[in-house]
Amino acid sequence: MSIISLNMAIHNYIIIKINTKIIVAHNNIGRQLMNNINHALVLRINELLKEKHITRYRLALESGIPHSTLKNIMHETVKDNLLSTTILIANGFGMSVSQFLDSSLFNEENLNI
Repeated sequence: MSIISLNMAIHNYIIIKINTKIIVAHNNIGRQLMNNINHALVLRINELLKEKHITRYRLALESGIPHSTLKNIMHETVKDNLLSTTILIANGFGMSVSQFLDSSLFNEENLNI
């Protein structure tokens, strides 16, 4: 068995470093997920939805983006999210894009770029 070091826990996600590759594993389901930028965006949105106790529908209304667009982002059917959409989502949470991106989810060492 290889040596696995636990770097940090983010809510119900655990980041595990195995041979210098970062893998995000969901500890409830046990399935392995790659932490790309789109996935990090989804994790951050879910984190803030829980923290602020609002629904996706409410976020869509507050941000001014169509609910269907938000749904596509959350289901990761959008391949490349636009910065303008991320700014609108951040504004929907009542924060700047800098505050929204101020999360370890977006640290380069945690992303598969």
